[in-house]
Amino acid sequence: MIMACLECGLEWQCLCSAVPSLTGPLALSLLMHENEYQRETNTGRWLVKALPDCADYLWQRRTPPPALLERLNDPGYYSLLIYPSEHSEPVEQHLQHAQDNGQIPHFIVLDGTWQEAKKMLRKSAWLNLPHAHLTTMQTSHYQLRRNQQTGHLCTLEVASELLKHIHQPQQAQALTDFLDTFMKTLQADKSGHRLREHSLT
Repeated sequence: MIMACLECGLEWQCLCSAVPSLTGPLALSLLMHENEYQRETNTGRWLVKALPDCADYLWQRRTPPPALLERLNDPGYYSLLIYPSEHSEPVEQHLQHAQDNGQIPHFIVLDGTWQEAKKMLRKSAWLNLPHAHLTTMQTSHYQLRRNQQTGHLCTLEVASELLKHIHQPQQAQALTDFLDTFMKTLQADKSGHRLREHSLT
């Protein structure tokens, strides 16, 4: 009987050693829908392992995570929500604002399906933050979920784009490369076999 890895959950090939260990100064908070914790296709969990200043918090409508609230109230941070809306501005403008005020940009990402993210925002009166959107021509390479909407990036791709915006292109590429490895490995695992080495190239 094949036992799944307790960390990555895969049976035929452990993915843990492939997770990049990054040092980029990206302050990132993932506000996760409860369903996302159960999804094998979730990419946010890998960011928590890869980025030194990334944390995940369970979203609850009436009870905001205390640790996240503490960070939101820290004057040393400039907190913004990565969420394209009619009120959102390019992330570059927010980065300039943070720099002008001597603050550290703190990015919050709603981690869930697009429908879940809209619900989370609508029902979180406490999440009253500036909205920012990414200005990128990148097309999502994420292939693990059905009905992906055009122009939407998965959580790991969002983090990769943010790293580019704070001038960390090599670390951004490391995340992109890992996403490709993760998708191929998970698809092989669900098919009941180990990923062949040549499939990684």
